[in-house]
This record gives sequence, C-alpha cells and structure tokens, in this order.
Amino acid sequence: MHEVLLEGISYMREQYGLHRIMANHLPNNIRSERLLGKLGFVREGYAKSYLKINGHWQDHVLNSLIFDN
Repeated sequence: MHEVLLEGISYMREQYGLHRIMANHLPNNIRSERLLGKLGFVREGYAKSYLKINGHWQDHVLNSLIFDN
C-alpha cells in the first residue's frame, strides 16, 4: 500500500499541482495511522461524528500532507 500511495501522491502533485492532500482514518485504525505517518501526513485534528458507516456516525482523525512549493 505504501508504494501505491507514494505513486498516487506523486501523480496528483505533478499532474494537478495540488498543494495539499487530506486523508482521514478511524481512531482505532492504527495501521492507517502508521502508514500515513510514514508518507509524511501530519495529524491536524479530530472530527466527531464525521462519517456515517454501516448506519453509525463515526469519529475520524484528520491528517494532511502539505507541499512546500
């Protein structure tokens, strides 16, 4: 997954000139948290009742990757 996301991030930055990418995950999803950290994402906050999954509103951790230029 790490390899695929690196390629995807690079593609989005080069082809679309993105300055910022956001990725959110469930608080108990430690594997996603670690993966995003390895990719350079930084935790920005916590959103309560952010997304309805299987009929239940779930909290999410908000992360972003901001490019310098």
